[in-house]
Amino acid sequence: MKKSRFTETQIVSILSEADAGLKVQDVCRKHGISPATYYKWKSKYGGLDASQLKRLKELEAENAELKRMYAESSLERDALQKALLKKLNGR
Repeated sequence: MKKSRFTETQIVSILSEADAGLKVQDVCRKHGISPATYYKWKSKYGGLDASQLKRLKELEAENAELKRMYAESSLERDALQKALLKKLNGR
């Protein structure tokens, strides 16, 4: 996936400019983005402020860590089950 030129904090500030009363076309022209990009950002980040965005990123990072931990424990469980079956069948 292509890296954005803008950070999430910058995106939220761009969206707030349009919420403050500027026309969407003017905001897009000022920041060099397309209206499609603006509306995509608005659907993803609309209504968020900086603190909510920070909390969202923290939750996403925690979720990724939990998924990684689950995958590792699942692999270990499968390996133990296979070893146990080999031992029981080998009698």
